Amino acid sequence: MQDKTKFPADYLDYSGRDDVLSGGVKMIPVETSKGTFKVWTKRIGNNPSTKVLLLHGGPGMTHEYLEGFDSYFPAAGIEYYYYDQLGSFYSDNPKDPELVELPRFVEEVEQVRQALKLDSSNFYLYGQSWGGLLATEYALKYQSNLKGLIISNMMSSIPKYNQYAQEVLMPAMDQAVLAEIKAFEKAEDYENPRYMELLYEHHYIEHVLRIPVPDWPDPVKRAFAHVNPDIYVSMQGPSELGASGKLLGWERGADIHKIEMPTLVIGAQHDTMDPAYMRWMAEQMPKGRYLHCPAGSHLALYDDQQVYFEGLIQFIQDVDAVRC
Repeated sequence: MQDKTKFPADYLDYSGRDDVLSGGVKMIPVETSKGTFKVWTKRIGNNPSTKVLLLHGGPGMTHEYLEGFDSYFPAAGIEYYYYDQLGSFYSDNPKDPELVELPRFVEEVEQVRQALKLDSSNFYLYGQSWGGLLATEYALKYQSNLKGLIISNMMSSIPKYNQYAQEVLMPAMDQAVLAEIKAFEKAEDYENPRYMELLYEHHYIEHVLRIPVPDWPDPVKRAFAHVNPDIYVSMQGPSELGASGKLLGWERGADIHKIEMPTLVIGAQHDTMDPAYMRWMAEQMPKGRYLHCPAGSHLALYDDQQVYFEGLIQFIQDVDAVRC
C-alpha cells in the first residue's frame, strides 16, 4: 500500500525546526473580534510536499481521539498536525458566545494555516465529524490554498443528517428505550446518569464506536472527558440523536460541486451519518472519491481502522503522484 520510495530521509530529523524544544508543539496566536488568543498545535514528522492539518470533531472535542493516526501516518512519511480549536481543552477558552460561530472558526483555520506555512503545494485539510463540516466551509472559501481535502464522517447537510436520524436510526432502536431517552430530552435532564447510560448502551456502541465501552481506546476516553459542553451544546445542541444548535440549518449540498481540488469523502456503514449521502457527495465533486468502511461507525478510524487508513493514505499518495 505505502510507497516507500517517497519516504523522506529526514522525516524524524527535527534539527533546525523552531518547535524542536517542545517536541513539535506550538501555541499559535489567533486574532478575533474579542482579542488575541492562542490555540495548541503539534507537528509530527517532516515532509515538504505532504502536510495534513487535522480538524477534530465536536464542536468542542479535542485532538486526542485522533491519536490513532500515530499508528499509520509516520510509516507513510506523512507530516501531520494535531490542533485543538479555540475553546478546546489544550487551547485558550475565552468563554465568549460571540466567538462560537462557524465563520470565525473558518478564519481561525486560515490563521493556523498561515502560521504553519502550509500552502497549495503541500496542504491537505482533514476534518472528522464537525471537523468535516468546518473543512467543507474552509474549502468553499479558501480552496486555492489546498492540495487535497478529506471529509470524514460528515454529511454536507444538517437537515439531511437529522432526517436520517429520524427516519433510519431512531426507528431501528428499541422503541421503549427511545421513548425513555426522549423523555429525558423533553425534560432537559441531560445530566441524568440514566440518560447517558441509555445512549452508550443503545446508540454509541451501535453508531459512534462499535467497541464495548470499557474497551474504548484511551485517546477516545480522554477526548470525551475533555469535551467543552459550552461549545458543543451551543453549536450541536444538547441531544445526541440529532442537531438542534446554531448548526441546525447548515446546508451545503448544493455548493459542494464547487470544491474542485481532489477530495476524499469517508463514510461508514453504521455511522450516525448516512453513508449513501456521503457517497453522493463525492460524486458531486469534480475530483471526488468515496471511501466506504463496511464495519465502521462514526469513529471508523478505530472500528474499521485498516480499511480507513489504507484508503486515506492511498488517496494522499495518489494526489501526490498526480493520479487523481
